[in-house]
Amino acid sequence: MPIKTIMEERVQKIMAASGVASRRKCEELIEQGRVKINGKKAKLGDKADAIQDFITLDGQILQMQRKVYYAFNKPKGYVTSLKQKGKKTIMDLLKFEEKVFPVGRLDENTEGLLLLTNDGELANRIMHPRYKTYKTYYVVLDRQFKHAGLLNRITLDGKPLKIKKYLLQTEGLQITIHEGQKHVVKRIFAKLGYKVQELKRLQVANIKLGNLRTGKVRPLRRKELKELRTLLKMS
Repeated sequence: MPIKTIMEERVQKIMAASGVASRRKCEELIEQGRVKINGKKAKLGDKADAIQDFITLDGQILQMQRKVYYAFNKPKGYVTSLKQKGKKTIMDLLKFEEKVFPVGRLDENTEGLLLLTNDGELANRIMHPRYKTYKTYYVVLDRQFKHAGLLNRITLDGKPLKIKKYLLQTEGLQITIHEGQKHVVKRIFAKLGYKVQELKRLQVANIKLGNLRTGKVRPLRRKELKELRTLLKMS
């Protein structure tokens, strides 16, 4: 009798690899009871074989697909949720053969670089604090910024923030941070008494927005992706 070889991994990792969402989001789907393994409701910590087991989400069997990676210049007025009633979403502007999801979020009135992929492991590493993925933003404030010396003394939720670098410009400034808290840039400047009027993300890790036009998308170049995987300590 042939020996059955089982290559088991945690279910959320298999789901992320199949392009469902980031690993963190997949864990939420499991906790919501929407995932089954061979007809049995999955629990966090369960393992499965991606080839030999049937994993379903809301009754649909998961299928592995080729991994894709895109840079997108998100315009203002769109939310990064794939679906949100009464709101324009980025998927109103995008058409892909593959099912992709955004890596992290940008507020409705924030524009700029948003990465899109179906590689849940890469997305998870970009968002995980352990890997300190730096992001650069262009910020326009309600008045001239005069508190640069205080930027590295700010605390949020009782924790000190580390500003990697900042650059004052004629009308605004650039700031590079790796923290991923919600509204983190707006909260930083609110702490110093300023209101953010415009916010645009220019870079995530080594991936730059460059001259990509608003509302347009491009695949990541092979060299960019290789450098990104190296930064994220992925083989």
